[in-house]
Amino acid sequence: MTNPSPIQNTIAAWLTHLAGEGSTRLEDLLHPKVVFWSPVLFAPQSGRDLAAMYLRAAYQVFPGDRPGELPVESSSVETSKGSFQYTKRVLDGNYAVLEFETEMGGLQVNGVDIITCDDDGLITEFKVMIRPYKAIEVVRERMAAMLA
Repeated sequence: MTNPSPIQNTIAAWLTHLAGEGSTRLEDLLHPKVVFWSPVLFAPQSGRDLAAMYLRAAYQVFPGDRPGELPVESSSVETSKGSFQYTKRVLDGNYAVLEFETEMGGLQVNGVDIITCDDDGLITEFKVMIRPYKAIEVVRERMAAMLA
């Protein structure tokens, strides 16, 4: 049996955190020099504190409008609210691409989280891409309100 790659452990911890389980704090998943790429900001946000702030705001914005589930491996863990769910997952070495879907204001939204971790399993880069364009406008408005 082979050892899991760093990204497998990182994504398992990320999904557990999102589901509100376990005791791992968001900051404990992030490298001190993590770079966060937002779909609505022109420049990357560097550092654990900024990345954590944006990820927390995104967690509030992205759950969507109706109850849903967040898959973890073969079982499902219900989220507290919203329609957000990861629908596809590609993990390789230190990289992950997680495709997600949600509904916001009656708009079907899908996108990907592209996550890179170091050999210790800390997230060094977190990039969010979403579509369609109208979804970017909705996310920008909701994120601005959340961060105000």
